[in-house]
Amino acid sequence: MSAESGLIISFCFILRWCFSEMKYIKRFISEIPWNYSWYYSAMSLIERQSEGRQSEEQVRYLQANSRELNSTFGYPNNTIKTSRYSVFNFLPLNLFEQFQRLANAYFLILLFLQLIPQISSLAWYTTVIPLMVVLSITAVKDAIDDMKRHQNDNQVNNRCVLVVMNGRIKEDKWMNIQVGDIIKLKNNQSVTADMLLLSSSEPCGLTYIETAELDGETNLKVKQAISVTSDLEDNLGLLSAFDGKVRCESPNNKLDKFTGILNYKGKNYILDHDKLLLRGCIIRNTDWCYGLVIYTGPDTKLMQNCGKSTFKRTHMDHLLNVLVLWIFLFLGSMCFILAIGHGIWENKRGYYFQDFLPWKEYVSSSVVSAVLIFWSYFIILNTMVPISLYVSVEIIRLGNSYYINWDRKMFCAPKNTPAQARTTTLNEELGQVKYVFSDKTGTLTQNIMIFNKCSINGIFYGGVYDKHGQRVDVSEETEKVDFSYNKLADPKFSFYDKTLVEAVKKGDRWVHLFFLSLSLCHTVMSEEKVEGKLMYQAQSPDEGALVTAARNFGFVFRSRTSETIVVVEMGETKVYQLLAILDFNNVRKRMSVIVRTPEDRVMLFCKGADTVLCRRLHPSCTSLRDVTMEHLDDFAVEGLRTLMVAYRELDNAFYQAWSKKHSEACLSLENREDKMSDVYEEIEKDLMLLGATAIEDKLQDGVPETITTLNKAKIKMWVLTGDKQETAVNIAYACNIFEDEMDGMFIVEGKNDETVRQELRSARVKMKPESLLESDPVNIYLTTKPHMPFRVPEEVPNGNYGLIINGYSLDVNETWSLRFPELYDPGQHNLYFNKKEFVKCLVRGIYSSFVLFFIPMRTVHNSVRSDGKEISDYQSFSLIVQTALLCVVTTQIALDTTYWTVISHIFTWGSLGFYFCILIFLYSDGLCLTFPNVFQFLGVARNTLNLPQMWLIIILSVVLCILPVIGYQFLKPLFWPVNVDKIMDRIHLCTRPPLPPPTRTKLKHTSARRSAYAFSHKQGFGALITSGKTMKDRVFKKNSFPFKK
Repeated sequence: MSAESGLIISFCFILRWCFSEMKYIKRFISEIPWNYSWYYSAMSLIERQSEGRQSEEQVRYLQANSRELNSTFGYPNNTIKTSRYSVFNFLPLNLFEQFQRLANAYFLILLFLQLIPQISSLAWYTTVIPLMVVLSITAVKDAIDDMKRHQNDNQVNNRCVLVVMNGRIKEDKWMNIQVGDIIKLKNNQSVTADMLLLSSSEPCGLTYIETAELDGETNLKVKQAISVTSDLEDNLGLLSAFDGKVRCESPNNKLDKFTGILNYKGKNYILDHDKLLLRGCIIRNTDWCYGLVIYTGPDTKLMQNCGKSTFKRTHMDHLLNVLVLWIFLFLGSMCFILAIGHGIWENKRGYYFQDFLPWKEYVSSSVVSAVLIFWSYFIILNTMVPISLYVSVEIIRLGNSYYINWDRKMFCAPKNTPAQARTTTLNEELGQVKYVFSDKTGTLTQNIMIFNKCSINGIFYGGVYDKHGQRVDVSEETEKVDFSYNKLADPKFSFYDKTLVEAVKKGDRWVHLFFLSLSLCHTVMSEEKVEGKLMYQAQSPDEGALVTAARNFGFVFRSRTSETIVVVEMGETKVYQLLAILDFNNVRKRMSVIVRTPEDRVMLFCKGADTVLCRRLHPSCTSLRDVTMEHLDDFAVEGLRTLMVAYRELDNAFYQAWSKKHSEACLSLENREDKMSDVYEEIEKDLMLLGATAIEDKLQDGVPETITTLNKAKIKMWVLTGDKQETAVNIAYACNIFEDEMDGMFIVEGKNDETVRQELRSARVKMKPESLLESDPVNIYLTTKPHMPFRVPEEVPNGNYGLIINGYSLDVNETWSLRFPELYDPGQHNLYFNKKEFVKCLVRGIYSSFVLFFIPMRTVHNSVRSDGKEISDYQSFSLIVQTALLCVVTTQIALDTTYWTVISHIFTWGSLGFYFCILIFLYSDGLCLTFPNVFQFLGVARNTLNLPQMWLIIILSVVLCILPVIGYQFLKPLFWPVNVDKIMDRIHLCTRPPLPPPTRTKLKHTSARRSAYAFSHKQGFGALITSGKTMKDRVFKKNSFPFKK
């Protein structure tokens, strides 16, 4: 980043998740039947705390499999509507929106004025026809946009889903689903409506979902049904007989909040968002699941977050309205001056000239005549209002939307998806973007974690070297490690350093212990429906990548129960007794497991952030820690997500004493979280360091290059991420949002307004020391008018800094546009369409008007044709001026066009030719003889076009109107150059395509950029695993296989 390209700010918004006590005791209370006193007190709490509920519905009541009862509450069906218009309201609503444009409103007023005979000087159809053309073109465009929305709504509403009815499965459409229905979803199906999970094909009613359409996260999340309904399984008889009653909060837009109570067989069960499947989610890795529909259609949380569609207007629309208002004022001033002059003339001369020019019967004085003539001029001069400009803009917008849809370079081949302009209203805004707000997951990154490198016992693994011992980058030609010796290896896993495999095969003790730690210290759940084909379900993709790496190197996590973990170590199956899981959370930044090995040794394995684990290492690990930290620095420079791995062998007596404290802390109802944290601290110390891992969170293709280009174009990039600070910094460096050459980095960690304000002021002072001056506008505002609205001016810092908070208008091809993103700058600042440019056009228009009037007038004055007849009649004069004007405009368009295509030739020269054809037709003999009262100027066009003076006038007018423009365009880059002019000169001097930008060399940084894994990782399935509910005998019988030893 450079000072020239402005301050590029990365906004890494840190979401600090607070885990309440209910998180830890959830597994104990979710199935406790509560009495009715708790039922009513809980529901009163719901009524008090449920925010955003609909005013007409305080609490929702429903009963499963009872459409008749549920219909009495008037709940909507599952139909959704994102379209804005219908057949009945399209015309009035669209016209209302269009008449918000001042030009359209002006011509509507003008139409009414023309209906008044006393002031009307033009026929009413001269206004109606162009106005109808403008309104019709815009209406057709808006109708096409809305038809696409209707088509999308119909496609969604007519999807099919399976519904349980009367002991049978019936296929029905989404739009027919009602509250209280029980529906069946299969793997990879979208969730039809917000529904309470009843049962699934997975152990203990677990269901895995993908929420990418809701929050952009592609990693799987888990939902779990309560046991009383999970026992229903896929028994249609039991499901049809299920008559549970649900009382829950009213519809709202909170995706992570849901409270309710299920009453079934006289017992009540607490419901929360972990048991709710939301519309927009996709079922993954789950054969089937059943759910009770709670919210449908517009009541679903997805639709509650959509909001109402509003009429959007672009910056150009707003500016056009302002300019049209200026034109109105100018027009009114002209009409007022002309009316005053008319009144003076009528008072001094016209009053005494009535014998020859009598006043109309409704004109009683010169003042009345002046008032009437004011409105007459208002009608005559209507051509000053550029209604045709709106037509041009609408056509350009429509054409640009099709260009976007047809752009082959915006086509996504892997998904067979083209770019799609979903609206034709906002296209030009793409050339005026100043800020880009981006999500991280699924936008900047693919959310695909790959085990890339590691450090074990001070030895670096993962590098690739050539035959000369030089480090080389991995390419498609690089030979992969052969894992054929491991029949349970994942064929998708790739690794390139053969030395690590050799160390595993040689039986290196530390390498074996390292991968054993990765295969045990996690909360991943394994599924093996086909023998030898393992599928891992991880709450975090990081954990999945680590367990998969251990699997390929010979330490295969195969299955688990609430008390055991089965690992296949180098072909030998071993069963480890699971004693405790010390799960991850945002404060601990680590997780541990305690197991008893087959050799009856009690071992603790721990992984987490180096900033946390370093303080808990045994003093004997000092030298190994220093070497590993150097490796972590190298990993961090490459933008990899890192964590440390350590272990501790526990004395049996010590463990028994600790286990007793752990059990007491788990059962505590007061300060439970603090007590458990203290217990964890007692055992997670004096750890022996094993090494560190480095995981690559793969970026989307071209992300760093794209952001570099955006930076050069002075587009500020803000990234919103739920990760912790270290992860945010890592991603910022990897994406080129942050650069090694920055002068500094500011971290805002305040938790209240005043602290944040002070931190931002300190950062601003460092970036711009002159901001301390009393003359600084921001300081003046803060000290004098703190409550008045104030727009903070954009500032350029004295250096390059990063901040962490805990166009297409130029005629160059895409190659040069990407090479010189600064060409985008004029669009951001509206350099080509603003009030200043409008004034320039106004001055130029006045000058052209003088030329187009006086040149023809002086040329034809006292001139005669070859037969001696005069040619200076009004009709011939107006025809000459009009033809000269069109020739001038066409020439200007031709000079402004850089790239000529067949289409541009057709429209440029074709429009001029079309004008002459219309001209000849309107003045033709047949038309004049057929309608003599309307077309009264027979032969004018033929006679005028044959005059040599006509063509002389056209040549003189074109030269005099175009010459100043050419001179200005030539002199401006020489005497008043801007950045774009300089870049265009560089482009014109280049004869060869530009070389690709040089690869940026990276420098080492401190540990502030490490430990991304530990911060981005989420709380796993620890509580679920230790609760003993993840496995059932019936599941083992169906899905397990005998282990080979």
